Amino acid sequence: MQGGDDMKTRPAAPTLEEVAREASVSRATVSRVVNGSPKVRPDVVTAVNAAIEKLNYVPNRAARSLASRTSGAIALIVPEDTAFFFGDPYFAAIVQGITRRLDESDYLLNLLVASTDPGHKTVRYLRSGVVDGALVISHHEGDDLQHEAGMLLPLVYGGRPSQPGDHFFVDVDNVEGGSIGTQHLIDGGRRRIGTVTGPLDMPASVDRLEGYRRALGSAGLSADAVESADFTAAGAVAATRRLLDRVPDLDGIFVASDIMATGALSVLRERGRSVPGDVAVVGFDDSPAATASAIPLTTVRQPSEQMGFEMADLLLRHLAGETVPKRSIMPTHLVRRASA
Repeated sequence: MQGGDDMKTRPAAPTLEEVAREASVSRATVSRVVNGSPKVRPDVVTAVNAAIEKLNYVPNRAARSLASRTSGAIALIVPEDTAFFFGDPYFAAIVQGITRRLDESDYLLNLLVASTDPGHKTVRYLRSGVVDGALVISHHEGDDLQHEAGMLLPLVYGGRPSQPGDHFFVDVDNVEGGSIGTQHLIDGGRRRIGTVTGPLDMPASVDRLEGYRRALGSAGLSADAVESADFTAAGAVAATRRLLDRVPDLDGIFVASDIMATGALSVLRERGRSVPGDVAVVGFDDSPAATASAIPLTTVRQPSEQMGFEMADLLLRHLAGETVPKRSIMPTHLVRRASA
């Protein structure tokens, strides 16, 4: 009985409207602050947070979801093999950037790693309304998953999408990056320069190859020493062996990722080629792999963590109803180390 009396006299939980009155702002402004929107002035954020603390306001996710038909979660879709996802530091940097942005909001992240999904479980999951939007990274041309996801909910790509359309995406200038890396080899006096590309069903690989060709074409050098791999060290080992068998006088290699560049270095060591004396090597990413290898890699840096942050920021702002740019292209730059 006493418990029942306590329940009758317990004050009602503060509402969003009460927080708005206390902070002298609109209900919509409080909502934006709660959801971590960067489009609120710092002084207003301070006032709203002070009101939230004073009133002991706690956002009710379940109530908000029922009222607004939103879930408070977003998905990160990675159409890759699980071992590949957890083995490449590029993905760790992207996820770190995404979570750094989500920490400023009330959204949760759901990770969906699915290279093959014959039962379409992922699409059924997205269709059920458990997430409000999705981020897609490491997509390949012809991926059905990304196409179907884009039909179901707001989508932001990490990297230029392979399919045509008016998509939201965050990318680096991969053509410029490929050109910068190759030009560094040219400037170092290399004249027979090859490349190990990523999968050519991925726009990033195609663009980096284009940058390689542009730099060599501008220098009047041949751009025919090309082998493709799969963004793994093992794939790069096989590609580099093919490249050296076909072009034995190679004196420079631009490799489309640092992980693959470590594979290329192992083949050069196996063949008795000194680095950078006989063959100079340039990678791409500036990931931890660049400094963990026996010979520290000269590499083209892409701001992977910041890309993840920008992807999440763009999606959250879009979900909040803000007008946001369709694309964000970030610059690359060369980091010089011992391999070139």
